[in-house]
Amino acid sequence: MGIITKQSIYNVTSIGFAFMIGAVNMLFLYPSFPGKEFQGLIIALLANSNLIQPFISFGVQHTLIKFFSDAGSKEQQDRLLWFSLFFPLLILVLLVPFYIYFNEEILSFISNENLLVNKFPFLIISIAISTAYFEIFFSWLRVQLKSVFGNFLKEVYPRLLTFFLLILYAFKLIDLDIFIISLICGYYLRLIIIMIYSFSIYLPSFNGFIPSSWKTMLRYSSLIFLSGAAASFILDIDKSMIFSLTSDANVAYYAVAIYVAAIIEAPGRAMFQITSPLVAKALNKNDKTSLENLLKKSSLNLLIVSGFVFLVINLNLTDFYQIINQEGYASAIGVVIIVSLGKLFSMSMGCLNNIIINSKKYHYVFWFSITSAILAVLLNYFMIQNFGITGAALATLVVIFLINFCKIVLVHILFKIHPYSTKTINIIINLLLIYFIVYSIPSLLNPWLSIFLRCLLISGLFTIPLIIFKWSNEIESLIKGIQKRLY
Repeated sequence: MGIITKQSIYNVTSIGFAFMIGAVNMLFLYPSFPGKEFQGLIIALLANSNLIQPFISFGVQHTLIKFFSDAGSKEQQDRLLWFSLFFPLLILVLLVPFYIYFNEEILSFISNENLLVNKFPFLIISIAISTAYFEIFFSWLRVQLKSVFGNFLKEVYPRLLTFFLLILYAFKLIDLDIFIISLICGYYLRLIIIMIYSFSIYLPSFNGFIPSSWKTMLRYSSLIFLSGAAASFILDIDKSMIFSLTSDANVAYYAVAIYVAAIIEAPGRAMFQITSPLVAKALNKNDKTSLENLLKKSSLNLLIVSGFVFLVINLNLTDFYQIINQEGYASAIGVVIIVSLGKLFSMSMGCLNNIIINSKKYHYVFWFSITSAILAVLLNYFMIQNFGITGAALATLVVIFLINFCKIVLVHILFKIHPYSTKTINIIINLLLIYFIVYSIPSLLNPWLSIFLRCLLISGLFTIPLIIFKWSNEIESLIKGIQKRLY
């Protein structure tokens, strides 16, 4: 079993576990105890923290991945690692006083006159700082091809933290203020854990913190910072604008729907943790054969796995929301379907984004991100006002399709490669057939039984052609390996 397959399996397992915990938080604990207004508040605060985080990290986590394999010597690699730690400190020296001075204006802008937001002026910046440094240390582990524990801390830890805090809140052992303080402390505990683990995996010698190619790295970091800021903006601007243009309850409905749709990305998130440094290595060595192989395999395998998840989610939505049985949340069923389509398209591209980011043409990422951000703001502003949270989903879908199509064209022009093959068409046809066959089957009175039987049917209809037509050797080998362990 290759390193990509092995670590991807571990990462998918931890991400799957994280999504289950998150589902309990989002769908049951938040609505049942603090309420949807509290849920919307916390989500909005964390969303705005994610908007600030790229300004602190300044893209150095991506710089670390791109330049580590091309550093040339251990001394230069060590200098790069120290550079990635010290440079954000300079950013903080400039950013924190600015934020402190203008925090009232910033909070007033994002709060839509919600007084609860104004009670927590330092939550956004505090979590942004801890998250920025966490991402740097996570990249530190990824270049050492040690992504499993870091992925656990990234995906599972925050959801477990929220789970325990919600349980304490439910039993009235803590109030809102203690909840917020504990959340911040929990994020910093995660940072300390990954720091200790990263240094235990590899402790660089200190020979200075200025790499020989620091100008090139700084130029790359600057563009990736701007691109990352725009990307984070795109991810969270819809929630912030819903919060500002409608209500915090709508943020909760929308966030749950986005959370459900995001499960489709779980296989990709797991795979990209390990493929990103391998793509950077192939590009640095100008190994086009390995690069194309990584792109084709990642695209095919992600389309298969994410396509299966797409069917399971979208063909069980009615029963799923019936089980949740929370007032108002079912109004976002359309959001799940719309955003799911965009997520599936993104997964079908495989590691294409990694190729652009780690190539010499990385500056295109900046223009894609800026264009996406502008489109996201304009489309969300008009479509949320006209169609509510469904409009936000439609805006997201349009941005995803337009920008991703441009990225595919760019990679084909630059490298003469693309992620798709005739197998891609066959898989898409299979997905469509299964969707319309299962969709025509009515639900049973018991939603749990209905979901179970639908999943069995989907699994059978999906697995049979997968094995017969041998769409993926990697997935077929994985299935056989599981069978051997079971029998």
